Amino acid sequence: MAKTYTAFTKLMSQTQAEALGEALEDMDPEPTGVGVFEIEDGSGTWEVGGYFLAQPNDIELALLAAAYEAQPFVVSEVPDTDWVDKVRRELTPVVAGRFFVYGSHDADKVPADSVPLLIEAAMAFGTGHHGTTQGCLEALDRLAAQGFTGQNVADIGCGTAVLAMGAAAIWPNPVMASDIDEVAVEVAEANVAANGLAEKVTCVEAAGFGNPALTDRAPYDLVFANILKQPLIDLAPDMAANLQPGGYAILSGILTRQADEVVEVYAQNGINQLRRDVIGDWVTLTLQKTV
Repeated sequence: MAKTYTAFTKLMSQTQAEALGEALEDMDPEPTGVGVFEIEDGSGTWEVGGYFLAQPNDIELALLAAAYEAQPFVVSEVPDTDWVDKVRRELTPVVAGRFFVYGSHDADKVPADSVPLLIEAAMAFGTGHHGTTQGCLEALDRLAAQGFTGQNVADIGCGTAVLAMGAAAIWPNPVMASDIDEVAVEVAEANVAANGLAEKVTCVEAAGFGNPALTDRAPYDLVFANILKQPLIDLAPDMAANLQPGGYAILSGILTRQADEVVEVYAQNGINQLRRDVIGDWVTLTLQKTV
């Protein structure tokens, strides 16, 4: 069986982490993917990793770690795996209020009284199995059960577009969905088409609201943003600018210890907490813009 390898390290400087990520790309053998991201634990630690189809050179990794003041790389051997088949076997349907999130292999399990949302195993990030996505769907279900009908909805950082599809499936008007990642937008479009919602959900590439297709449709009466703490904090002023008075924001991607900081920043921008729901270590916030 073919083997692949990962190499990870940690360091405290964003600048050094990004520079190390670029340096990894010049290794021989060359990695097929490099990731640089901040560990969301409040420590200011950054992780840099590479994915290799051949075993990376230990000496070169050690020199890179020393040059960029990083911890020694930890190299792990990863056996070849059919990830789509693995996801298909391990992901079971998720019920979130009226919504039933499932893969095509579970099509025979869809309850007659549910709102089904199909996410294929090959497109499995944002399937509803994560507490953040489930929490957002439950918040959407709760607003709808209270009599709210979204007239103009956006899903920022949409991933698979499961939240945008949920809104489009229960309300009559078109929904906007955006993601900063080009591949995620392609995945979102494929899922939207698979659910027969291509005429109701428009997917665009954007960082936050940074696309005229989004700002031209503003103000919104409901915006989803299931991303991470710092991007949510950075998004707050634009959220206030693009959310209509009385409009709702459903936010997640937030660890329980991070929720107060996010709530405070949004309150400073006139968007106040109505409800806080916890699933595991994750929080979903339902907020409303002050009229």
